[in-house]
Amino acid sequence: MSKSRGQLRRTFDTASDLYEAARPAYPDELFDDLVVLAGLVPGSRVLEIGCATGKATRPLLERGFSIVCVEMGAHLAAQARRNLAGLAVEIHVAPFETWEAKPHSFDLVYAATAWHWLDPAVRYSRAHQLLRPAGHLAFWSAGHAFPPDFDPFFTEIQSVYDAIGESRDDEWPPVPPDQIPDQKHEIADSGLFEDVNTRRYLWETTYSAEEYIALLSTFSGHIAMDARKRERLYREIRKRLGRRPVPQVRRHWSAILHVARRRPDLRGL
Repeated sequence: MSKSRGQLRRTFDTASDLYEAARPAYPDELFDDLVVLAGLVPGSRVLEIGCATGKATRPLLERGFSIVCVEMGAHLAAQARRNLAGLAVEIHVAPFETWEAKPHSFDLVYAATAWHWLDPAVRYSRAHQLLRPAGHLAFWSAGHAFPPDFDPFFTEIQSVYDAIGESRDDEWPPVPPDQIPDQKHEIADSGLFEDVNTRRYLWETTYSAEEYIALLSTFSGHIAMDARKRERLYREIRKRLGRRPVPQVRRHWSAILHVARRRPDLRGL
């Protein structure tokens, strides 16, 4: 697929209606670990990058924290405001890289399945700039996981992706979730953060054909796919799942939580 990171990053706003229902919730354990590893206490100031519809916002709001969100998609931000109405959240529509905010304002800057979309040249320095001394950066992504017992449907459907010219670039099957590389070295190489901690999570969700197609319709690659290819793929998904005794697919998800403490800058801030 030839579309750039910036073009794909903007596709999510077109799926705001599907995003809330189709995307998975993150494990409660992840948020409990985040609170502990980031040293959050009542009154901590928290910034979320790319809140989308609020999937990773509500769990921290429910734990008693107030949150500032910066979301570049106007439709996603509007959906988040509806979903989180009445809670202690403030949502700004802007790209994180250029959003104007007072330096050293937050105790935690975090991103859920959004960090990898940010400009690699500035994301660490920008987070460092916005964090208070000894504040923390945290990020994770929810990705498709392939433990030893993954659903064979995903091997079968690869032939359809191949036939429409949307083959995977990497090996099949992908590495199991406990072998997915973390980003500790990248964080350390930024020179801006230290004391990096990681935690791994694995969970599964069962989908009907229509639920799974709704999920795929929130992914940038499928949104940007040629309509005829997408229709053929979705038709095959319906047909193949319809042949099963129970017409469902079981998809595993994994996430690696990264939490790192801000290094002091040259002026000691």
